[in-house]
Amino acid sequence: MTAETAPAIDAALARRLVDTQFPQWANLPLLQHTQAGSDHVIYRLGDELSVRLPRHSDAIKQAKKEAEWLPQLAPHLPLAIPTLVEVGEADFGYPWPWAVSRWLDGEVATVDALSNSHEAAAALAEFLTALHRFDGKPTEDLTGQPLAARDTETRSAITKVGDAFDTAAMTELWDAVLAAPEWDRAPVWFHGDFHTGNLLTTNGRLSAVIDFGELGVGDPACDLIIAFTLMSAETRATFRTALDVDDATWTRGRGWALATGLNAYTYYAAVNPRVAAQTTRQITQALTG
Repeated sequence: MTAETAPAIDAALARRLVDTQFPQWANLPLLQHTQAGSDHVIYRLGDELSVRLPRHSDAIKQAKKEAEWLPQLAPHLPLAIPTLVEVGEADFGYPWPWAVSRWLDGEVATVDALSNSHEAAAALAEFLTALHRFDGKPTEDLTGQPLAARDTETRSAITKVGDAFDTAAMTELWDAVLAAPEWDRAPVWFHGDFHTGNLLTTNGRLSAVIDFGELGVGDPACDLIIAFTLMSAETRATFRTALDVDDATWTRGRGWALATGLNAYTYYAAVNPRVAAQTTRQITQALTG
Protein backbone atom coordinates (compact mmCIF):
# COMPACT_ATOMS: atom_id res chain seq x y z
CA MET A 1 0.00 0.00 0.00
CA THR A 2 1.35 3.42 -0.92
CA ALA A 3 1.47 6.45 1.31
CA GLU A 4 -0.93 8.19 -1.10
CA THR A 5 -3.71 5.65 -0.48
CA ALA A 6 -3.18 5.16 3.26
CA PRO A 7 -5.93 6.80 5.30
CA ALA A 8 -5.10 9.84 7.40
CA ILE A 9 -5.51 8.86 11.05
CA ASP A 10 -5.45 11.32 13.93
CA ALA A 11 -6.98 11.76 17.37
CA ALA A 12 -9.90 13.75 15.97
CA LEU A 13 -10.88 10.87 13.69
CA ALA A 14 -10.53 8.31 16.47
CA ARG A 15 -12.63 10.49 18.76
CA ARG A 16 -15.42 10.81 16.19
CA LEU A 17 -15.46 7.08 15.50
CA VAL A 18 -15.66 6.20 19.19
CA ASP A 19 -18.20 8.84 20.11
CA THR A 20 -20.51 8.04 17.19
CA GLN A 21 -20.39 4.25 17.26
CA PHE A 22 -19.88 3.69 21.00
CA PRO A 23 -21.32 6.74 22.78
CA GLN A 24 -21.07 5.01 26.16
CA TRP A 25 -17.34 5.88 26.02
CA ALA A 26 -17.68 9.43 24.75
CA ASN A 27 -16.55 10.91 28.06
CA LEU A 28 -13.39 8.81 28.37
CA PRO A 29 -10.06 10.49 27.55
CA LEU A 30 -8.34 9.36 24.35
CA LEU A 31 -4.54 9.50 24.13
CA GLN A 32 -2.27 8.16 21.39
CA HIS A 33 -0.05 5.29 22.48
CA THR A 34 3.57 5.96 21.54
CA GLN A 35 4.46 2.28 21.09
CA ALA A 36 2.10 1.69 18.18
CA GLY A 37 3.42 -0.69 15.55
CA SER A 38 3.63 -0.56 11.79
CA ASP A 39 0.17 -2.08 11.30
CA HIS A 40 -2.02 0.01 13.63
CA VAL A 41 -2.37 3.41 15.21
CA ILE A 42 -3.24 2.77 18.85
CA TYR A 43 -5.03 5.04 21.32
CA ARG A 44 -5.63 4.44 24.99
CA LEU A 45 -9.28 5.01 25.84
CA GLY A 46 -9.72 5.74 29.53
CA ASP A 47 -7.86 3.43 31.91
CA GLU A 48 -9.21 0.10 30.70
CA LEU A 49 -9.58 0.21 26.90
CA SER A 50 -7.54 0.66 23.73
CA VAL A 51 -8.55 1.64 20.21
CA ARG A 52 -6.67 0.18 17.24
CA LEU A 53 -7.04 1.59 13.74
CA PRO A 54 -5.33 -0.29 10.86
CA ARG A 55 -2.82 1.79 8.94
CA HIS A 56 -2.98 -0.27 5.73
CA SER A 57 -5.13 -2.84 3.96
CA ASP A 58 -3.02 -5.84 5.01
CA ALA A 59 -4.21 -5.38 8.60
CA ILE A 60 -7.92 -4.87 8.04
CA LYS A 61 -9.05 -8.43 8.78
CA GLN A 62 -7.37 -8.55 12.18
CA ALA A 63 -10.19 -7.08 14.27
CA LYS A 64 -12.82 -9.55 13.12
CA LYS A 65 -10.38 -12.47 13.23
CA GLU A 66 -9.44 -11.67 16.82
CA ALA A 67 -13.07 -11.13 17.79
CA GLU A 68 -13.90 -14.63 16.55
CA TRP A 69 -10.92 -16.63 17.75
CA LEU A 70 -9.32 -15.01 20.79
CA PRO A 71 -12.24 -15.77 23.14
CA GLN A 72 -11.91 -19.42 22.13
CA LEU A 73 -8.14 -19.45 22.56
CA ALA A 74 -7.85 -17.56 25.86
CA PRO A 75 -8.95 -20.37 28.24
CA HIS A 76 -6.29 -22.68 26.80
CA LEU A 77 -3.27 -20.36 26.99
CA PRO A 78 -0.95 -19.75 29.97
CA LEU A 79 -0.36 -16.05 29.22
CA ALA A 80 -2.88 -13.25 28.82
CA ILE A 81 -4.04 -12.33 25.31
CA PRO A 82 -6.16 -9.40 24.10
CA THR A 83 -9.87 -9.27 24.86
CA LEU A 84 -11.87 -7.54 22.15
CA VAL A 85 -14.82 -5.54 23.42
CA GLU A 86 -16.20 -4.13 20.17
CA VAL A 87 -15.42 -4.02 16.46
CA GLY A 88 -16.09 -0.67 14.86
CA GLU A 89 -17.06 -0.02 11.26
CA ALA A 90 -15.81 2.28 8.51
CA ASP A 91 -17.02 5.88 8.79
CA PHE A 92 -15.96 9.53 8.35
CA GLY A 93 -13.71 8.61 5.43
CA TYR A 94 -11.91 5.91 7.36
CA PRO A 95 -12.40 2.79 5.20
CA TRP A 96 -11.92 -0.28 7.43
CA PRO A 97 -13.05 -2.16 10.54
CA TRP A 98 -11.27 -1.19 13.76
CA ALA A 99 -11.20 -2.56 17.29
CA VAL A 100 -11.76 -1.62 20.92
CA SER A 101 -9.98 -4.00 23.30
CA ARG A 102 -9.26 -4.29 27.00
CA TRP A 103 -6.03 -2.49 27.87
CA LEU A 104 -3.20 -4.87 28.78
CA ASP A 105 -0.67 -3.41 31.18
CA GLY A 106 2.97 -4.22 30.68
CA GLU A 107 6.20 -3.27 28.95
CA VAL A 108 7.22 -4.55 25.54
CA ALA A 109 9.72 -7.40 25.96
CA THR A 110 13.34 -6.55 25.21
CA VAL A 111 16.47 -8.52 24.44
CA ASP A 112 18.29 -6.76 27.27
CA ALA A 113 15.72 -7.90 29.80
CA LEU A 114 14.96 -11.44 28.68
CA SER A 115 17.56 -12.85 26.28
CA ASN A 116 19.35 -14.71 29.07
CA SER A 117 16.22 -15.77 30.95
CA HIS A 118 15.74 -19.54 30.86
CA GLU A 119 12.47 -18.95 32.71
CA ALA A 120 11.19 -16.77 29.83
CA ALA A 121 12.36 -19.32 27.25
CA ALA A 122 10.47 -22.08 29.04
CA ALA A 123 7.37 -19.89 29.41
CA LEU A 124 7.36 -19.13 25.69
CA ALA A 125 7.69 -22.82 24.88
CA GLU A 126 4.78 -23.56 27.22
CA PHE A 127 2.66 -20.92 25.50
CA LEU A 128 3.41 -22.25 22.02
CA THR A 129 2.80 -25.84 23.09
CA ALA A 130 -0.66 -24.85 24.32
CA LEU A 131 -1.41 -22.81 21.19
CA HIS A 132 -0.23 -25.55 18.84
CA ARG A 133 -2.49 -28.04 20.63
CA PHE A 134 -5.64 -25.91 20.32
CA ASP A 135 -8.25 -27.97 18.47
CA GLY A 136 -10.52 -25.23 17.11
CA LYS A 137 -11.90 -25.90 13.63
CA PRO A 138 -10.44 -23.20 11.37
CA THR A 139 -11.93 -21.72 8.24
CA GLU A 140 -10.03 -22.16 4.97
CA ASP A 141 -8.76 -18.56 4.91
CA LEU A 142 -6.62 -19.27 8.00
CA THR A 143 -4.36 -21.76 6.19
CA GLY A 144 -0.77 -20.51 6.26
CA GLN A 145 1.51 -20.28 3.24
CA PRO A 146 4.62 -22.46 2.94
CA LEU A 147 8.06 -20.89 3.12
CA ALA A 148 8.63 -21.70 -0.53
CA ALA A 149 6.10 -19.01 -1.39
CA ARG A 150 8.66 -16.48 -0.09
CA ASP A 151 11.50 -17.72 -2.28
CA THR A 152 11.52 -14.95 -4.88
CA GLU A 153 11.20 -12.06 -2.42
CA THR A 154 13.74 -13.57 -0.01
CA ARG A 155 16.39 -14.08 -2.70
CA SER A 156 15.72 -10.54 -3.92
CA ALA A 157 16.15 -9.21 -0.38
CA ILE A 158 19.42 -11.13 0.03
CA THR A 159 20.69 -9.26 -3.02
CA LYS A 160 19.31 -5.89 -1.87
CA VAL A 161 20.99 -5.88 1.54
CA GLY A 162 24.39 -6.13 -0.15
CA ASP A 163 27.32 -6.04 2.24
CA ALA A 164 25.23 -5.57 5.40
CA PHE A 165 25.22 -9.35 5.96
CA ASP A 166 27.06 -12.41 4.66
CA THR A 167 25.38 -13.01 1.29
CA ALA A 168 26.87 -16.48 0.85
CA ALA A 169 25.78 -17.58 4.33
CA MET A 170 22.23 -16.28 3.79
CA THR A 171 21.96 -18.05 0.45
CA GLU A 172 23.32 -21.28 1.94
CA LEU A 173 20.81 -21.14 4.79
CA TRP A 174 17.91 -20.34 2.48
CA ASP A 175 18.80 -23.22 0.17
CA ALA A 176 18.95 -25.55 3.19
CA VAL A 177 15.57 -24.26 4.38
CA LEU A 178 13.88 -25.01 1.07
CA ALA A 179 15.52 -28.45 0.95
CA ALA A 180 14.34 -29.35 4.46
CA PRO A 181 11.38 -31.75 4.77
CA GLU A 182 8.05 -29.93 4.97
CA TRP A 183 5.64 -30.21 7.91
CA ASP A 184 4.01 -33.62 7.38
CA ARG A 185 1.74 -33.79 10.39
CA ALA A 186 -1.72 -32.38 10.97
CA PRO A 187 -1.84 -28.57 10.65
CA VAL A 188 -1.59 -26.78 14.00
CA TRP A 189 -2.56 -23.31 15.17
CA PHE A 190 0.19 -20.70 15.12
CA HIS A 191 0.52 -17.06 16.19
CA GLY A 192 2.30 -16.13 12.98
CA ASP A 193 4.07 -12.97 14.17
CA PHE A 194 5.77 -14.20 17.31
CA HIS A 195 8.52 -11.69 18.03
CA THR A 196 9.60 -9.44 20.91
CA GLY A 197 7.32 -6.55 19.93
CA ASN A 198 4.28 -8.76 20.51
CA LEU A 199 5.23 -9.85 24.03
CA LEU A 200 4.49 -7.89 27.21
CA THR A 201 6.23 -8.16 30.56
CA THR A 202 5.14 -7.17 34.07
CA ASN A 203 7.70 -6.89 36.86
CA GLY A 204 10.30 -8.42 34.57
CA ARG A 205 8.29 -11.53 33.73
CA LEU A 206 6.30 -12.43 30.62
CA SER A 207 2.67 -11.56 31.11
CA ALA A 208 0.89 -11.33 27.74
CA VAL A 209 1.04 -12.07 24.03
CA ILE A 210 -0.60 -9.56 21.67
CA ASP A 211 -1.27 -8.92 17.97
CA PHE A 212 -2.84 -12.07 16.56
CA GLY A 213 -3.32 -10.61 13.09
CA GLU A 214 -1.35 -13.46 11.48
CA LEU A 215 -3.12 -16.19 13.48
CA GLY A 216 -3.57 -19.27 11.32
CA VAL A 217 -3.08 -22.99 10.92
CA GLY A 218 -0.35 -25.00 9.25
CA ASP A 219 3.37 -25.40 9.94
CA PRO A 220 4.27 -24.16 13.45
CA ALA A 221 7.86 -23.34 12.36
CA CYS A 222 6.87 -19.70 11.82
CA ASP A 223 6.49 -19.28 15.59
CA LEU A 224 10.15 -20.16 16.13
CA ILE A 225 11.02 -16.60 15.04
CA ILE A 226 10.98 -15.69 18.73
CA ALA A 227 14.06 -17.85 19.31
CA PHE A 228 16.06 -15.59 17.01
CA THR A 229 14.55 -12.22 17.91
CA LEU A 230 14.76 -12.59 21.70
CA MET A 231 16.97 -15.41 22.91
CA SER A 232 20.67 -16.13 23.36
CA ALA A 233 22.22 -19.39 22.16
CA GLU A 234 21.85 -20.84 25.67
CA THR A 235 18.22 -19.87 26.21
CA ARG A 236 17.43 -20.89 22.64
CA ALA A 237 18.58 -24.40 23.56
CA THR A 238 16.26 -24.37 26.59
CA PHE A 239 13.38 -23.21 24.39
CA ARG A 240 14.01 -25.85 21.73
CA THR A 241 14.22 -28.67 24.25
CA ALA A 242 11.05 -27.58 26.06
CA LEU A 243 9.16 -27.28 22.77
CA ASP A 244 10.66 -30.58 21.47
CA VAL A 245 11.49 -29.26 18.00
CA ASP A 246 12.91 -31.67 15.39
CA ASP A 247 15.76 -30.69 13.07
CA ALA A 248 13.64 -30.03 9.98
CA THR A 249 11.20 -27.78 11.85
CA TRP A 250 14.09 -25.90 13.47
CA THR A 251 15.65 -25.34 10.05
CA ARG A 252 12.37 -24.01 8.70
CA GLY A 253 12.13 -21.78 11.78
CA ARG A 254 15.53 -20.31 10.93
CA GLY A 255 14.18 -19.74 7.44
CA TRP A 256 11.15 -17.86 8.75
CA ALA A 257 13.44 -15.70 10.88
CA LEU A 258 15.70 -14.98 7.91
CA ALA A 259 12.86 -14.25 5.48
CA THR A 260 10.84 -12.00 7.78
CA GLY A 261 13.96 -10.28 9.09
CA LEU A 262 15.14 -9.47 5.57
CA ASN A 263 11.71 -8.25 4.56
CA ALA A 264 11.51 -5.82 7.49
CA TYR A 265 15.13 -4.76 7.07
CA THR A 266 14.72 -3.82 3.40
CA TYR A 267 11.57 -1.78 4.12
CA TYR A 268 12.40 -0.07 7.40
CA ALA A 269 16.10 -0.17 8.28
CA ALA A 270 16.97 3.03 6.42
CA VAL A 271 14.25 5.04 8.17
CA ASN A 272 13.90 3.33 11.56
CA PRO A 273 17.02 2.66 13.65
CA ARG A 274 15.07 0.52 16.13
CA VAL A 275 13.86 -1.81 13.38
CA ALA A 276 17.35 -1.85 11.89
CA ALA A 277 18.82 -3.06 15.18
CA GLN A 278 16.09 -5.64 15.78
CA THR A 279 16.21 -7.14 12.31
CA THR A 280 20.01 -7.13 12.24
CA ARG A 281 19.97 -9.27 15.38
CA GLN A 282 17.23 -11.51 13.97
CA ILE A 283 19.11 -12.18 10.74
CA THR A 284 22.43 -12.69 12.50
CA GLN A 285 20.96 -15.11 15.04
CA ALA A 286 19.13 -17.05 12.30
CA LEU A 287 22.47 -17.51 10.54
CA THR A 288 24.02 -18.70 13.80
CA GLY A 289 21.23 -21.21 14.37
